[in-house]
Amino acid sequence: MTTRTPLPRFDSADPIGIDDCLTAEEAEIRATVRRFCADRVAPGIADWYEQGRLPDVRELARELGRIGVLGMHLDGYGCAGMSAVDYGLACLELEAADSGIRSLVSVQGSLAMFALWRFGSEEQKQAWLPDMAAGTAIGCFGLTEPDNGSDPAAMRTRARRDGSDWVLDGRKMWITNGSVASAAIVWAQTEDGVRGFVVPAGTPGFTAVDMAHKGSLRASVTSELVLDGVRLPADALLPGAQGLGGPLSCLNEARYGIVWGSMGAARSAFECALDYAGSRVQFGKPIASFQLTQAKLADMAVELHKGILLALHLGRRKDAARLRHEQVSFGKLNNVREALDICRTARTILGANGISYEYPVMRHMANLESVLTYEGTSEMHTLVLGNALTGTPAFR
Repeated sequence: MTTRTPLPRFDSADPIGIDDCLTAEEAEIRATVRRFCADRVAPGIADWYEQGRLPDVRELARELGRIGVLGMHLDGYGCAGMSAVDYGLACLELEAADSGIRSLVSVQGSLAMFALWRFGSEEQKQAWLPDMAAGTAIGCFGLTEPDNGSDPAAMRTRARRDGSDWVLDGRKMWITNGSVASAAIVWAQTEDGVRGFVVPAGTPGFTAVDMAHKGSLRASVTSELVLDGVRLPADALLPGAQGLGGPLSCLNEARYGIVWGSMGAARSAFECALDYAGSRVQFGKPIASFQLTQAKLADMAVELHKGILLALHLGRRKDAARLRHEQVSFGKLNNVREALDICRTARTILGANGISYEYPVMRHMANLESVLTYEGTSEMHTLVLGNALTGTPAFR
């Protein structure tokens, strides 16, 4: 007689058993970042967001460095050398706390540090990467301009030769970490095409001014960079990058983190809605007992865990060096779009309470409006996929 092994219980936090696909090490990394966010971020994030500030950001960066998440997917120079899936799980947990916290880590590791790691000289790597991995130095990434977002080839920032030096003039906009950065990776047009430069904070002519009046990513440092005759030595140039391929490859690294991170925001909103539905009583019983509420929760759970499964699949491909940029566009387009829909649906379950910062839903929803746009708008990722599917570019 055959004895049937009992099935595991249904887990509302993991309804399709994705955790079975994770290694013990991956699960522990996820747990470490989740604990950090619960202890360090969760108690203050609603107030920080409402006040439009991220207090003690330099100390927060050092704490993030101590748990090893800054540039964690890079090798050497004090970086943790973890896998793409490890990094993705960290992004999910960070954005479950707040998109601004994930942006701090993403810009540091996937943009500023990755640019140095991939395209920098050995001297530049030694000078910056160990401190950035430790969080004792913060980096930012200057590509977007006031009049050029989706079309970086039209950037107006210029770098010209003056003897052995470079002189930079221009402006960069919507730069995360800008005013607290120890160094900015700035991209500029030269006679030889687009090139990247390391611009240390305090260089004469270089200023970073915080941007106010934001309705999204309020618990995040967002700045405008102004370069007015900024003179740099020859060794400020990133020698390994020439043309738009350099900055675009950095953006692809950051987009990958968003594929995971957006699902963290969605998870937070879903869990809040599920808990609220079980305790909110209307017509004499919890609203979780009503068919329309259950339909909303079921749809949210389906899209949430499909999105996490997609992120995990793309992470495994990235670790196998098989991930194409079109596949990253696929992930960002789907997961951010579905995360926004999950947050909006969660807001309806909470009713009027859904707009209160006592709950995380409206904060995540507003943040995701920025995430939908940065590192490539949904329209651009749609066209990237359209081009891949048809062989015909529609945006040039």
